[in-house]
Amino acid sequence: MPTALEQMLAGELYLANDPELVAARQRAKALCHRYNQQPLELDRAVLAELFGYETDAYIEAPLRCDYGFNIQLGRNFYANYNVTILDCAPVRIGDNVFVAPNVVLSTAGHPVEAGPRIAGWEFARPITIGDNVWLGAGVIVLPGVTIGSGTTIGAGSVVTRDIPANSVAVGNPCRVIRAAF
Repeated sequence: MPTALEQMLAGELYLANDPELVAARQRAKALCHRYNQQPLELDRAVLAELFGYETDAYIEAPLRCDYGFNIQLGRNFYANYNVTILDCAPVRIGDNVFVAPNVVLSTAGHPVEAGPRIAGWEFARPITIGDNVWLGAGVIVLPGVTIGSGTTIGAGSVVTRDIPANSVAVGNPCRVIRAAF
């Protein structure tokens, strides 16, 4: 039988309170805490330990994530204060992506049926963000969404479905309002 981690990574329902997953989240929480305690300098060594690779990303503290190992950042990534990445499934972010304050990228979801949800079941779907994307302040990106390259998502938007490349999209739910220049 597959482990909860294997089920999570395969996009299947899994129990979030599995001891292996709890331990992995605790590790990420400790690393995020250590990173967030460096108020005046960027601690690239902690980011490398958290993500499992060296990165040139500049992330303003505080940073929060579930696991870290499911986050893949392209070159020249910048995130302003208070970015939250719930990386139960892969989060792939391209080059030259800029993230405003208070953005949430959430691959995690829960069954709509109360019984399984109360029992602790959840699922995860990947998030993919192309190159040269801007996410405005307070944007929320939900499980399974792809945002195409060259796109701007307006502040406060809730992205519930894929957004094509070279678009300007806003709202709740987020929708394309025009092509990007």
